[in-house]
Amino acid sequence: MEHEDPALVEDHKGGEADPAARARQVCLRLLTLAPRTRAQLAEALRKRGIPDETADEVLGRFEDVGLIDDAAFARAWVESRHHSRGLAGRALSAELKQRGVAADEIRAAIDEQLGPDAEVSAARRLVDRKLASTRGLPSEQRTRRLAGMLARKGYPAGLAFRVIREALETEGEPAFVEDEPPFEESESDTE
Repeated sequence: MEHEDPALVEDHKGGEADPAARARQVCLRLLTLAPRTRAQLAEALRKRGIPDETADEVLGRFEDVGLIDDAAFARAWVESRHHSRGLAGRALSAELKQRGVAADEIRAAIDEQLGPDAEVSAARRLVDRKLASTRGLPSEQRTRRLAGMLARKGYPAGLAFRVIREALETEGEPAFVEDEPPFEESESDTE
């Protein structure tokens, strides 16, 4: 179920005839609540019945003055979601794509915010945190649970199984991990 934005739920007072003024008001109200992408604001304006031409003009002006910056939004999103939830580049890419950020801006934000070792160390932290709750379970079941958790967060199978194998071996338990993941990994989902 999708939650409606408060800015969209409010009835607009029928006296405002200027669609540009209404568009500015809707955008400012939404941007006050939280950062938004151009695509999110364009959708909100479309739902309010603002003509596309007027919406493009208002959104263009907001971009010119720096109120809308999809690249900055993507960088902040990647930093926040990677550190708070441990999401991998693949999951972050999907979330940003869903919010209407362009593929080149997504790739730039992920490359800038996530260094080459960032995903590996984040995966290790996640596995270490979950490992204690799986003690006492068969190695195969532990591996499945850990791999599922990493997969849901967007980590590639090869990386996930390598990190799980290292963690289980560090505990002194023989790791039940296949040498090759049963499916192909794609390098990038932003295209």
